[in-house]
Amino acid sequence: MTSDQLLSGYDYILPSELIAQNPVTPRDLSRLLIVDSLNTHVHSFFYDLTNWLLPGDLLILNNTQVIPARLYGRKATGAPVEILLLEEKDHNCWLALVKPGKRFKLDSEIWFYPFDAAHNAPHNILKAKVIDRDTATGGRLLQFQIPDDQSFLGVLEQFGQIPFPPYVNHSEALPSQYQTVYAHEPGSVAAPTAGLHFTEELLERLKAMGVNLAYVTLHVGVGTFRPVEVEDITQHIMHQEWIELPQETVDLIRETKAKGSRVIAVGTTATRTLEGAMKEIKVSGGDELAAFRGKTNLFIYPGYRWQVIDGLITNFHLPKSSLLMLVSALIGRERLLALYTEAIQKKYRFYSFGDAMLILPSAVI
Repeated sequence: MTSDQLLSGYDYILPSELIAQNPVTPRDLSRLLIVDSLNTHVHSFFYDLTNWLLPGDLLILNNTQVIPARLYGRKATGAPVEILLLEEKDHNCWLALVKPGKRFKLDSEIWFYPFDAAHNAPHNILKAKVIDRDTATGGRLLQFQIPDDQSFLGVLEQFGQIPFPPYVNHSEALPSQYQTVYAHEPGSVAAPTAGLHFTEELLERLKAMGVNLAYVTLHVGVGTFRPVEVEDITQHIMHQEWIELPQETVDLIRETKAKGSRVIAVGTTATRTLEGAMKEIKVSGGDELAAFRGKTNLFIYPGYRWQVIDGLITNFHLPKSSLLMLVSALIGRERLLALYTEAIQKKYRFYSFGDAMLILPSAVI
């Protein structure tokens, strides 16, 4: 077994002050580490992305929208509780992480109030019942009581809050700053953070120079919160994720590759959508990329043979995370960790509100 297959091979030490608590303003003022060959890299800023992309390049963006997935409520006893919605399992039935877990016994009822309202407003209450446990996540299945004339997402707008990641614990960011400017399809409980660096103006500049844009959808869910817990990472099983790859995007990918231009994924979610769709198509007996809508559980780590993407825009990821393994599969684990060491030395900002990395095809191993 090689170091590439060991969980301990993906560890690094990050000073806590480099965990970004707030986004930069404007968004594209974040720093950008360009990995442009097998031996060199360049430090720049995200607004200079136009200097590194070429006419005919295709950016694949994940248009998912973060929903107000964090709710605070009380049990009938008055005990306070907190939940984070992860994934809809059935109509108005959601898998959720819960705090404190011991208070979420089967058949117990939770009352939620609008997050900006006093708890003495009983006429405006959202109720949910605990109907099952989920051993894989330690969470609970909650059946919400929603009036027939209302949608669950509409109710969430009143009762829920946009959830920031747990390591963003003293942020002044607005909820809108945790959405991409092209967010369109509600369903995620965490943002596709590589896309947070784009402004409307930067996207227009890119289009004006001949860079094409295409969209996929991956709703970030429970897989984001599941760490890799086995030392032999080849034994890790990814949670299934819902993805959608539309025909329009497939057509643009084919046209791009036919011209010899580059397909560059914006973020690990867009990457998993494209590569995951190809995996599921092959499982079904196909051999060419096609429109796909469904679930995949593709786990990408060194040794993976890339099927669709040529390059990647991504943030700096947590130690020992499956996302770190995915990026390692693109440029090599040792080189990636060396780049992370340099980024730490140069005080790059890490994680969701942090800086970015552009990996161009010439760097791909």
